[in-house]
Amino acid sequence: MHKQWFLGTAFLLLQLPASAKDNQLDSVIIRQNRIQEPYGRQNRNIQLLDAKQIATLPVKSVNELLSYIAGVDLRQRGPSGTQADISIDGSSFDEVLVMVNGVKMSDPQTGHHMMNLPIPLSSIDHIEVLRGPAAMIYGVNALAGAVNIVTRTPVQNEVSAQVYAGSSFKSDSSNGDSYYGWGAQASASLAGKNQGHILSVAHDEGTGYRYNTAYSNYRLFYQDHFDFGKRSKLEATGGYIHNDFGANGYYSAPGDVNSKETVETALGSIAYTYTPNDKVMIRPRVSYRYNSDDYIYVKQNPELYHNQHETYVMTAEVQSTVKIGKGILGAGVEYRNDRINSKSLGQRDRNNIGISAEYKYYFSDKLNAGAGVYGNYNDNYDWQLFPGVDAGYRFAKNWKVYANATMGERLPTYTDLYYKGPANIGNANLNPEYSQYAEGGLRYQTTYIWLQGAYFYKHITNFIDWVRANPLDPWQPMNFQAINTPGVTVTANYSLSDQLDMRKGNSIVLNANYTYLDPMIQTPTTEYSKYSIEALKHQATLSVRTLWWNKLQVNANVRYLYRISANDYTLLDARVCYQFKHWNIYADVNNILDTQYKEIGSVPMPGRWYTLGVRLNTPF
Repeated sequence: MHKQWFLGTAFLLLQLPASAKDNQLDSVIIRQNRIQEPYGRQNRNIQLLDAKQIATLPVKSVNELLSYIAGVDLRQRGPSGTQADISIDGSSFDEVLVMVNGVKMSDPQTGHHMMNLPIPLSSIDHIEVLRGPAAMIYGVNALAGAVNIVTRTPVQNEVSAQVYAGSSFKSDSSNGDSYYGWGAQASASLAGKNQGHILSVAHDEGTGYRYNTAYSNYRLFYQDHFDFGKRSKLEATGGYIHNDFGANGYYSAPGDVNSKETVETALGSIAYTYTPNDKVMIRPRVSYRYNSDDYIYVKQNPELYHNQHETYVMTAEVQSTVKIGKGILGAGVEYRNDRINSKSLGQRDRNNIGISAEYKYYFSDKLNAGAGVYGNYNDNYDWQLFPGVDAGYRFAKNWKVYANATMGERLPTYTDLYYKGPANIGNANLNPEYSQYAEGGLRYQTTYIWLQGAYFYKHITNFIDWVRANPLDPWQPMNFQAINTPGVTVTANYSLSDQLDMRKGNSIVLNANYTYLDPMIQTPTTEYSKYSIEALKHQATLSVRTLWWNKLQVNANVRYLYRISANDYTLLDARVCYQFKHWNIYADVNNILDTQYKEIGSVPMPGRWYTLGVRLNTPF
């Protein structure tokens, strides 16, 4: 019933009338590592979420934010961004690459730490989600897609701050205490003639939403840029996050009901962009990421099982582009070293070298095509090549057809290879995963409406999943033969207020997305799968964003998710916000329907949750 309702709503949106004006989406620049071009010239399926949309959503962290993007399956284990796994179009959580301004957040220990992000929502300009393998653009570990969080450049001196608190108004049966959470965030931006700075701090803590899910986290973020004339620019970014939380049922339920985990992540990057003329760009960049993971199986008895991991990742790269006639040539080289010092995984390190080349040719304003290849060398897996091609043709004023074919690779993590624990055992004989992908799509866009439909086929070999022969055995990763996934995606954005020419200060915007996946998993019939059965088969989202008298926002978001394990659920969230001069007060209700559901394994997610917050944003 839920699925039919969503599909019917999406169909009605597709029938809405449209204007013949040009769509402003064409001017959004997609910030890929080398060839950066407007969205309208892209020949890939890319989902965008901009700052205006982010401000309307009932979220406080990047983790929560990503769950509203089409094709993204954000599976959380706890509240307020405690921990989450990210999937794109049915992938596992290790098959997606997350970046901040193109800097990779991959953790060699495990993909569980990929979302340890210190980025405040107020500092985000937009988020790009590239669906499908992206080795040609971003290198290894973007097997199923990539998420690039692009931070904003300050344009004025301003201060923003907010405080919020919420509760489910339910109590912990073990002690009678009410479940609640609160947080505070503050950010300052300085914008000079040739420089800009952003500094933000944030803290969230709460008692959780069930036994042993209390949390406390701190986030610090800084970025700057210095312009040296018109031809060169220096950019630096730094961040730190400390996250302490109860991990009831996170990894080996039901035995880990009293588990506790503390995670610390520090990251930094420096990039220098040099454009000697209008045709050449050279950008060297170095980045570093440190992660510490301290896990106690029974917090009342740490000596029973206490695991500690530290990972160190250093990356040095040079990216460049050259304009040649009607084309652009991009080339880059990347060196990456990752090390781990761990009680259960040992002391290990490995080196990775990537070399990329791509070429985009613009035959006319209507037709363009690109091709490229990424070569990767790893200490353990030798050289591999991953080519890609794409083409797009605007055959009418508002219509475009596009197609692409790409490949990708995912390296096994140290946890996949070497872990030893009470419920999980690694496999040192694992090989990398490989993917082949082909997609074709049709796009229609005007000022009022933006429509896109696409069909893709993804073939993954050496798929890595944790399996066991019977429920009493420990989980162990294995390379399965293959997973074949055909899929259909449909996206519609419609500005009803523009269509109706409503008075300035009033707006109504509708958004609908639907993704259908039909994964065919070739696995031993005697094995139980830990992650593959959690992939989505249907995902539908519908959002309504309204603004009245330039002061009152009323926004609602509904999501329907159906997993191949037949686990399906519907989530309804809403925000009401009133704007004063520099202040606004907002009220959020998440999971209005009080749906009982699970996103990962046996971990139940929160029921209905109420939040009240106040935000200040003022120039100085």
